[in-house]
Amino acid sequence: MWLKEHKKQIIIGAIAVLVVVAALVAGIFIGKANSKSKDGENPSTELTEDTATEASTKEDTEAPVQSSDYNVSVYTSSTWGDEGAYGATYNIAFTNNSNADVTEWYAEIDVPQGSSVADSWGCKAEISGTKLTVTATDWGAAITKGNKVEVGFNMTTPTKITPEIAALYVDGKKQDGSAAATTEEPTTQEVSPSVKPETESGTPLENHGALQVEGTQLVDKNGDPYQLKGVSTHGLAWFPEYVNKEAFQTIRDDWGGNVIRLAMYTDESGGYCSGGDKEQLKTLVDNGVNYATELGMYVIIDWHILHDTDPTINQGEAEKFFAEMSAKYADYDNVIYEICNEPNGGTTWQGSVRPYAETIIPIIHGNDPDAVIIVGTPTWSQDVDVVADDLAANPLKDSKNVMFAVHFYAATHTDNIRNKVTYALDKGLPIFVSEFSLCDASGNGANDYNQSDKWFDLINSNNLSYCSWSLSNKAETSALISSGCTKTSGWSESDLSETGKWIRNQIRGQ
Repeated sequence: MWLKEHKKQIIIGAIAVLVVVAALVAGIFIGKANSKSKDGENPSTELTEDTATEASTKEDTEAPVQSSDYNVSVYTSSTWGDEGAYGATYNIAFTNNSNADVTEWYAEIDVPQGSSVADSWGCKAEISGTKLTVTATDWGAAITKGNKVEVGFNMTTPTKITPEIAALYVDGKKQDGSAAATTEEPTTQEVSPSVKPETESGTPLENHGALQVEGTQLVDKNGDPYQLKGVSTHGLAWFPEYVNKEAFQTIRDDWGGNVIRLAMYTDESGGYCSGGDKEQLKTLVDNGVNYATELGMYVIIDWHILHDTDPTINQGEAEKFFAEMSAKYADYDNVIYEICNEPNGGTTWQGSVRPYAETIIPIIHGNDPDAVIIVGTPTWSQDVDVVADDLAANPLKDSKNVMFAVHFYAATHTDNIRNKVTYALDKGLPIFVSEFSLCDASGNGANDYNQSDKWFDLINSNNLSYCSWSLSNKAETSALISSGCTKTSGWSESDLSETGKWIRNQIRGQ
């Protein structure tokens, strides 16, 4: 990070000079703030699904002074709107360089009167007058020594701003100083020329048949461990053009993928339970299932809750939907059901997710007793450790072929979430990485290849199945197709985003 230059006043007197020297030696500094959709959700990519035009911005500003204990930076990953209503996604990165774990932190930022926050992830962002307070929560709050976390929020302001941190508090102590907002250019990584993956003769489905869950992972018809590797669509209502046979075939033949996840949002604009065209959405699901089946690929039908936060809110619709889908595809060996994408907003396992799962799972298994089912976990599908503890003492009534989702965005979710996964696997919990990307939890920001490598060390060493977010050309980092590419299949290297190139090589095993 570049040190921020401070204007200095000429101070007369030896005492004043000593004060300045002492301040410099002490390394006083103040941190900075750093700013998905689905999810998740996204969370995810997904945390907000605005229809406004998004454009990546990188304004040249100087970085805040680094402290020997903490480094906090902020960047704006996307903007939208026009005069009188400027919207932006802000990401705050906090690195704990101290010798002790941080249990809580928050930052105060000056904003114009009339500003408002729409979404946040990993933090609570509240505005009072002209003061925005960003308080780290959930996975954003606790940062073990030597680690980094990113949180973020979407904010609209009446004028375009470069936010200034007014104060930073770490474990109840105010960090003195001042720092200007920074932008961080995305880290790039050389992508070596690659060759198409070696493929088996016959399709994945022909070779591996109906899958089952044994222990913590999937096994094929021969009882051998089998790893599903593929991609997730973005919201079917917003990017329906990518549900086509040629696109899926490109993922299979060029990328080496064997699974497609069909993300059907439930509560957002055009969502299944919020005024969307239900028949059209079911047609897209049906088309996707049939294209995947014709290609001998596996396919996940994803009930993509996000802004509805709690799966019980639309449980009645979910019951009818999964009753219909499981009856329709009961004889399909390749269909997997993901019943609640990312429970969030304080939704708990015991209070909502488990009772919901114990209602939906018997509905699906009533039509298809051998179906593989993925259950989302609390806190945007991160709290697999909580689920593992509960099920170790009190298993589900119907646990056959049931797996549990973990989602991660590598620039935000680091050791703390990987530790949850390791803990849950040790407890015997079957885990499926049904959504992830390389950037931060907004679906934007710089890709963190170092953390992505660490995630794939964990994934591959445990033979975990995964789907990358998202098969779209949306103007965000996590989109696999370049925003300037209009092709919906047959993508060349130059048609892919940097994320897409990295993911394709990962699926290829390179």
